[in-house]
Amino acid sequence: MKNPPIPVIHQDEHLLVINKPASLLTIPGRSPDKQDCVWSRLKIEHPENDIYLVHRLDRDTTGLMIFALSREAQSELSRQFQRRHIQKEYHARVHGRIQEDTGIIDAPIRKDWTRNDPPVYIIDPERGKRALTRWEVAERFDTETLVRLFPETGRSHQLRVHMLSIGHPILADPIYAPPHPDPALTLQLCAVSLAFQHPVTGLPLTFHIKPPFFF
Repeated sequence: MKNPPIPVIHQDEHLLVINKPASLLTIPGRSPDKQDCVWSRLKIEHPENDIYLVHRLDRDTTGLMIFALSREAQSELSRQFQRRHIQKEYHARVHGRIQEDTGIIDAPIRKDWTRNDPPVYIIDPERGKRALTRWEVAERFDTETLVRLFPETGRSHQLRVHMLSIGHPILADPIYAPPHPDPALTLQLCAVSLAFQHPVTGLPLTFHIKPPFFF
């Protein structure tokens, strides 16, 4: 069965902004069964372009991603990510009813070296790398909360580990949350907004999407 095309939100001669589907790696994994990914599909769907990686999303996270179409654009976009000039917003459904309206999670993260498949990350104040997330409640329900997440850093699994650390793991997280009653439900985390400068023209660009879950 042919895979559905990766949804393109914006394309020009320098960059591509896509809406990443769930359950798909950003780049190929090491094993033969992990070669299907966003990058390889884009190369097939856009054979006229070279596709260069700029940043990643976890396999189960959905939402906005930027790919460069030249080495020069890749270098400039990577620089913006490294200097934290790119504004990111995520939406998530989390377990439990959060009482506070807003908060900041400043908790260093590192990989759990005892667990590799799948990779697992933990908070470690002594050996972890600094990770900071701002959050605010959008809506409360009896057993879950809809939140907006604003990562100030870009550590692996940062939002997932940080929400777990305050007792509100993201729904359907296969690593950090309790099993969900609906086995077909995917991780309820979506990158809904990106704002950055065009890598060539320098003009401000902002992109928004709606998450695939109710918000």
